Amino acid sequence: MAKILVVDDETDLELLIKQKFRRKIREKVYDFVFANNGVEALSALKEHPDIDIILSDINMPEMDGLTLLTKLPEASPFTKAVMVSAYGDMENIRTAMNRGAYDFICKPVNFDDLEVTMEKTVQHVNQLRQTIEAIRENNILRMYVDENVLSFMTHREFENSLLSNESIEASVMFVDICGFTAITENVPANTVVELVNRYFDLIVKEIIAQSGQVDKFIGDAVMAIFRGEYHLDRAIEAALSVRDQLKNAEEISYGDKKFKAAVSIGINSGEMISGNIGSASLKRLDYTVIGDAVNVAQRLQSAARAGQIVISEKVYRQVNESFKCNEVGEVVLKNKSAPVMIYEVLE
Repeated sequence: MAKILVVDDETDLELLIKQKFRRKIREKVYDFVFANNGVEALSALKEHPDIDIILSDINMPEMDGLTLLTKLPEASPFTKAVMVSAYGDMENIRTAMNRGAYDFICKPVNFDDLEVTMEKTVQHVNQLRQTIEAIRENNILRMYVDENVLSFMTHREFENSLLSNESIEASVMFVDICGFTAITENVPANTVVELVNRYFDLIVKEIIAQSGQVDKFIGDAVMAIFRGEYHLDRAIEAALSVRDQLKNAEEISYGDKKFKAAVSIGINSGEMISGNIGSASLKRLDYTVIGDAVNVAQRLQSAARAGQIVISEKVYRQVNESFKCNEVGEVVLKNKSAPVMIYEVLE
């Protein structure tokens, strides 16, 4: 239902409007509000902030229609005004349009023409509001979706290849905040969320600093992807920085206990499938990577103790000249038939 404010000091206009549009009023297509001049119109806008359009005369006492136009951007920025006046000379039309009027109708009013103009104006206002809402939603979306994904979504071919994928060489890192689950039993939920978000912010900054992409947050863990040149080196550099940042984080007291944040990190590198994973029917997709290399990275993190950055033997051979590493020993990873040798990155 479109809400329309009629501003005119002619006392019989209200009755005429109600008669001409009685069916549309009854069917709840239009809802009319009436004011006698610009001052009353501004009061009506405060009382009815959902007014879509204004039909305003020019010559009125206290505040004329042209002055009202200058007040509208501040009073109701999305509302559009159509001037309905007997003063239809070019000077008044030009003044009205320059002050923001959407259209101009001359009296005596042709009500068929008026209704077409009203429909056109309401449609314009709705489109304007939808655009503003889309911008607001887009700004919210940017808080939930990685910038790389948003950039990919702007490509022309994105919508036509939603479920396509590609094989890439990349590095994956899983970072888990150790022991954090235990404090959730003794700390209020809002405090838990505040703390985990604080730690996530420290972790994410180091990932971004190494041109990594935050793939997702999984409970109190972060999954990140590193692509491009030296992706493995950058992943390890990010992991070392994350560990250092958490070492310097403040100790938290809850009840008679204390919590010192630490992270366990697993890193793996290799071939993986990158693309939109999910259901097109449900319209729920996740732009991510999958594959054995990703699974191994997650299991390496599970094998890591607090403060450890664990890598596979294959990764160790690639980076042992650039980073100081230490052999941890053989461990059995989930869904792996044979034990694997793992290493920790020291510095």
